Amino acid sequence: MKKIFSKFEELLLVLSLAVMVILIFGQVIGRYILQSAPVWTEELARYIHIFQVWIGASYAVKLNQHIRVEAFINLFHGKVRKVLEITGTIIWFSLALFLAIFGTKLVIDSMNYAQVSPAIQIPFWILFLAIPLGGAGMAIRLVQQIITYAKKDFSKEKEELIV
Repeated sequence: MKKIFSKFEELLLVLSLAVMVILIFGQVIGRYILQSAPVWTEELARYIHIFQVWIGASYAVKLNQHIRVEAFINLFHGKVRKVLEITGTIIWFSLALFLAIFGTKLVIDSMNYAQVSPAIQIPFWILFLAIPLGGAGMAIRLVQQIITYAKKDFSKEKEELIV
């Protein structure tokens, strides 16, 4: 069960990508071959992509694959490096927590307005749900990263030269 749960995000991202490709392919076939394409496929593909971005951001934190400039931080070792890594991650955590909290507020506020998407009539609060889900996922993963950095011995880190 733990293995399945650990692969859940990856599976969700792969399956949603497959659905999105099928929807866009259907849209292209409809437009250029049948001269008529349903509008809902484009809209649904767009909303799937929004969820992919937010869930993918959380997944990238899990894999430690977010883009970052390391030229400065690689100059340091030991406790200084540890403090810099943890400080940077705490700042990032604060932003992720902000997204989770205010994204939840956005979802709750949009529930009160009952606004729906134009083509498929999905309530917008469902679409906005991607923001707090992604923010909370990143925040959880960043806490795990802070714990990892706190345990890590940066004095043994060797500089990697890019040639």
